[in-house]
Amino acid sequence: MRALILLSRFMGNTFALWVLLFAILAFFVPALFTPLTVAIVPLLGVVMFGMGLTLKVEDFAEVARHPWRVTLGVIAHFVIMPGMAWLLCQLMHLPPEIAVGVILVGCCPSGTASNVMTWLSRGDLALSVAIAGVTTLLAPLLTPALIWLLASAWLPVSFGALFWSILQVVVVPIVLGLVAQRLLGARVRHVVDVLPLISVMSIVIIVAAVVAASQAKIAESGLLIMAVVMLHNGFGFLLGYFTAKIFGLPLAQRKSLALEVGMQNSGLGAALASAHFSPLAAVPSALFSVWHNISGATLSTWFRRMTDEPSPQKHAPQ
Repeated sequence: MRALILLSRFMGNTFALWVLLFAILAFFVPALFTPLTVAIVPLLGVVMFGMGLTLKVEDFAEVARHPWRVTLGVIAHFVIMPGMAWLLCQLMHLPPEIAVGVILVGCCPSGTASNVMTWLSRGDLALSVAIAGVTTLLAPLLTPALIWLLASAWLPVSFGALFWSILQVVVVPIVLGLVAQRLLGARVRHVVDVLPLISVMSIVIIVAAVVAASQAKIAESGLLIMAVVMLHNGFGFLLGYFTAKIFGLPLAQRKSLALEVGMQNSGLGAALASAHFSPLAAVPSALFSVWHNISGATLSTWFRRMTDEPSPQKHAPQ
């Protein structure tokens, strides 16, 4: 068991490397991974079930302690990333399927990888976890509504179908995870220790399947999509940080908001795009999965070196 836990930690710490490696492999040997497209939605459910196993009531205590900070983070996330996605699609005149894919990943809730990056950056981890949790719980309503509002100009969007899908692959697995945690008690700790391994393998398979299914389109438009993904992610980090700065939050909270705004649950984006649009629409989410782990780790390293300032904290809104 100890060896499995060590392997799990190693996989979790080298997540970005495995995603990048298998994305490249899937591009050059698509036939190996194309059959795995049927596993995209179930695997995302596995990841969300794992999230449910690890959630605690204390994770949401930050909402009660500092509701203003959490609310600011949630609003910033659901305004900046969808808005920036729509703007980039307009400015770069993206084809319909790619535009919908970019908007879709922009409308997703925050991903759990942002919590890891916040911890590495010495940001406010409690705030980060609270924002990620609240955006995930709001996703069944806000994600379909935003996709419908922003993407309908390119392709038909069904609010009801997207709502039902998110309920099935996000909310239900999280609730089942919470129930399992309650029933199993202390025994769930053994499962939690190997969750990084399961989550990494699941996301790696999702990304590889998406890349394999759209290999020809990526060869044709991959550089354009990658440029959009990098700009989208970069502006998310930048605008998240400066939103927190404008509202007077201390450095640790500014780090948290930057990472929570800029990093998405791109696995959900890939699953929704594959189920409701096309394999090509899932490519922005797959590339986002690769890129935001690299950029997030880089930004976290830089943030870690930043020293705190004499505190505007006592004047900051709570």
